[in-house]
Parts: sequence; C-alpha cells; structure tokens
Amino acid sequence: MTKPPQTATQTATNATTPADSRARRNVTVLVLAQAILGAQMPMIFTIGGLAGQSLAPNPCFATLPISLIVLGSMLAATPVSALMQKHGRRAGFFLGAGAGALGGAIGVWGLFSNSFPVFLLGSLVTGVYMSAQGFYRFAAADSASDDFRPKAISYVMAGGLASAVIGPQLVKLTADAYVVPFLGTYAAVIAVNLIGSFLFLFLDIPKPPVPSEDAPRGRSRLELLKTPRIAVAVIVAAVSYALMNLVMTSTPLAVVGCGFEKGDAANVVTAHVLAMFAPSFFTGHLIARFGVERIMAIGLVILAAAGAVGLSGVDLSQFFVALVLLGIGWNFGFIGATSMLAGAHEAHERGRMQGLNDLIVFGAVTFASLASGGLMNCSGGAPQEGWTAVNLAMAPFLVLAGGALIWLWLRPKDPA
Repeated sequence: MTKPPQTATQTATNATTPADSRARRNVTVLVLAQAILGAQMPMIFTIGGLAGQSLAPNPCFATLPISLIVLGSMLAATPVSALMQKHGRRAGFFLGAGAGALGGAIGVWGLFSNSFPVFLLGSLVTGVYMSAQGFYRFAAADSASDDFRPKAISYVMAGGLASAVIGPQLVKLTADAYVVPFLGTYAAVIAVNLIGSFLFLFLDIPKPPVPSEDAPRGRSRLELLKTPRIAVAVIVAAVSYALMNLVMTSTPLAVVGCGFEKGDAANVVTAHVLAMFAPSFFTGHLIARFGVERIMAIGLVILAAAGAVGLSGVDLSQFFVALVLLGIGWNFGFIGATSMLAGAHEAHERGRMQGLNDLIVFGAVTFASLASGGLMNCSGGAPQEGWTAVNLAMAPFLVLAGGALIWLWLRPKDPA
C-alpha cells in the first residue's frame, strides 16, 4: 500500500536528529544554569563599582573590581577551554561554579576587613566563573545540528532573562542586610554557586575523543584568525561585549551620581539585563531567516543608538532607554558573532579557537572596564561629564566593527 504523503509537521519532526534530542536536553540544563548561576553577574555588576568606590583609596579605581573580574575571565579563557577539550564541558563548568563561590567568599572577607586588595583578589577569582559561563553558549552548539545551532545558542542566552530578574532583586534584599554594606550580596553569591552547580550533573555532552596521531591537527591560531569569517566574528563579538561592559559598568555610578537612589540603579541594570537576553527567544530564528551578517549589523546600529540616547541627557528615563538599547544591541551583535564563529571552524579546532576567541573578547572587555571608571570619575568635574565621555568612547569601536562587517560583505565569496 502506498504511504500517504507526509505533512510539513511530520517532515520537521522526522528531521529532528538524535543529536538534536540530546542537544535539547543540554539546552534545558544550560538555560537553567544561565538563569541561576548567571544571576551572580548582574548582582556583582550592580554593586561592584559602588563597593569598590567605598573601599578604593582613589575614586578613579571604583570600577577596578569589575575590571579584575573581566581580567580573570580573559586569563582563564584558554586554560578553561583546554580543560574542557580534554575532560569535557562538565568539568569546566564545575570548576567555574567553584571559583564563583570562592570569589564570593574572598569578597565577603574583603568587605568585612575593609581591604581593597583582598576585595580585588576575590574579583579576580570570580573571573574564572565568568570565563566558564561564557562557554555555555558553545556547549549548546556542541551536539546540535547546523539548523538547530543558532537556536540552541539563542535559547541558552535567553536563560539570562531570569538572571536579569533574580540578580538585581537579590541585591535589593541583601545589599543592606548587614552592617557592612554589600556583604550580604557577596554571601548570596556563594549560595548561588553552590546550589546552581548541581545542574551540571544532568549535562550530557560527551568528552571530545582523544585524537589519533594521524588525525588532522587543524589550523594554527594565526591561520584561524586569518580566516575572514572568523576574524570578523571575533571583532564584532569583542566590540559588542566591550562596549556593553564599558557603559554598563559606569551606569550605577552615573545614576547615583546624578542624584538617584541605589534602587534606581538596580532597576536600570534589571531593565538592561532583561534587554540583553529577552531577544534571545527569537534571535536564532532571525539569524536563520535573514542571515547572520544582517543581524550583526543591526546589533551595531542599535549600540550606536544607545550611545546617542546616553549623550542626550541624564534623566532617569534616558538611562533606562539607553541601557535597554545597549542590551538589545549586545544581544544581536554577540549572538550573531557566536553563531558565525561556531560554524567557521572544525570540531578538532574547537578548544583552540573558542579559547582564543574568549581571550580576545575578554581582553577587549578588560580594557573597556578599566577605561570605564577612569572616564566616568576622572574625565570631568561632574558625573554628567563622565557619562558623556563614556558614551563618546563608543564611536571609534563601532566604526571598526562596522567596517569589518562591510569588508566581509563586499569581499569575493569563496568558491563552493
């Protein structure tokens, strides 16, 4: 008997590969990890500069704790990537959660003892967690098919939507829970890491096979960076993340410095982080439909719009609009760049390329974070002047990323 033709729904269902079934399970685990463990990052970014300002001997060093987190992430990127390549994703993610808990504990001691150097050490250790979290997006792509890959990355990034709510709300509950300001927040960071780490017991990503002696070694790091799509992906990812960090790091200082309350700063950060991750529910679909280059370009345009709003004034509504646009622009630029990168190298090049990418990205973010405090506190006599300097600093880097993307568009396509 002749079988009836399949419907489109049946065809799509049958097209789901066993690998994608595993990938969907892993995406669920990683979404929860992004939501729970990821909450510590908006917590720390909300109060890190304010805590640093209370401890630092010079206000120009107020954002140094956040800069040390990013520096730690940059330094850890290559070792963490190599660890995952050898022992699997789960080992790297457990290491990250342990470092997050340890960093929180050192931060508690730094606040309790009123020691800025100890507090900075805790921030540096926390950077190992930030580095490991950065690999959640790559882990989502490991077992996914080409069609499901951008969606898997996008869904995992969407887990940050919950962290955008959980993190700042925990700040409100804990920032003044003890006599020492912010000590309760760093104690909560320890709990978040200990609880969230249990999720990785359910992760099902096989360890990479040990390559045989005659297995392909892949391209060198220099050869990888000379690949046009890889080079552009790295540039756009670095610029998107660095500019987001540059502005977000200064925002609590600017909001409070312009006469608003710490709760207002937390609300602005909440809106920003929601905007960072809410588009992730459809970013992957937009990439699949319109192409990754267009989505990356739109992200850069939105980042430019965020800077323009930031320059327009310092009313609370302007802070909200600028930071929401900043979050959306980061989402399109960074997820687009991640998707482009994930499809531009081979599996046996994964550990080398992903570690190199995050080394470069978080190197740029470290520079932006260090510059943020100086621009905000030491470029003028008033917070408004510092805020203007921060937003003006976005322009040359947006030109760099936009130029790289235009070059990729215009260059002759490689023969199939």
